[in-house]
Formats: sequence, C-alpha cells, structure tokens
Amino acid sequence: MFISPFYIEESMDKELLLERLKGLIDEKVSIAWNAMQAAQASANEESKSSAGDKYETGRAMAQNERDRYAQQYELLRQERLQLERKELTIPCQKGELGALIQANEEWFFIAISVGALEVEGIKIFVISPASPIGAQLLHKRAGESFLFNRKTYQIHSVS
Repeated sequence: MFISPFYIEESMDKELLLERLKGLIDEKVSIAWNAMQAAQASANEESKSSAGDKYETGRAMAQNERDRYAQQYELLRQERLQLERKELTIPCQKGELGALIQANEEWFFIAISVGALEVEGIKIFVISPASPIGAQLLHKRAGESFLFNRKTYQIHSVS
C-alpha cells in the first residue's frame, strides 16, 4: 500500500471526539436559547413602552428576531440528537455515518456539518454525509483514493 509522505501515525479516540462535539453543540444550543428568550423579552417590552404604528413595527422586528433564533435553536437541537445515534460510536470499515477517516494528512468525521474542530492537537473536519467531501468519502475504504478540489486524497485509515 502506498503511504503518503503526509501520513500521520496518530490515532483519534472517537468517543472523545463525540464528547467534544456534544459540548460544542450544547454551548451553541444554550446561546441560541438565551438569544431567543432575550428577543422575546424585547418584543414583550416593546408592547409595554410603545404606541401606534411604531409599536407594531418594533414588535414585528423583535418577533422576527425571536423566530430566527427559534429556528437556529431547533436546528441545533436536531444536530444534538444526531450526535446520540449509536452508529456514530460503532467502528467502521468504510466511509459512512460515524466513520473517522484519515486521508493524506487530514482527518474527517462523518456526522453533522460543523467544520474544523481540534481534539488533542489534531484538526478534524466534522462533515455531513451530504456535504461535497462527505459524498466523496461515502463507501470508500482504507487504501482507496478520491479526488476533491483538484487534489488527490489517499485514505490511510477508517475507524
């Protein structure tokens, strides 16, 4: 098997990665919840201190802001539920939900779309299976390669 000069002989603990991800999403859920509550309080306050058309405009703007945060909160809550799926903890032999893949010098974890996350000094791209690179990684095994953004990646490990 060809070993790239960028091959990193490191291992990554999937459970530790999942705990970091859960903590990150929990923090974002909390921020969205607090922002939603603050926007609701602002909308309620607007109804007490204003009158006429000015009241209607201010209240509508505050309600729109509250709705945006509520939507963000719900999306984050759904992502958090995704992180509880058993498939994410099971060792994988190929690119699929829950696969931790090392390709060239980079690490990818197929779960939810978060972007880059550093765990134990290792940068890991947490990606959705529906993302462009996630789609490239699906069904790939160690030893296989793929092309993404005009760069060839050699898969060194899948766990």
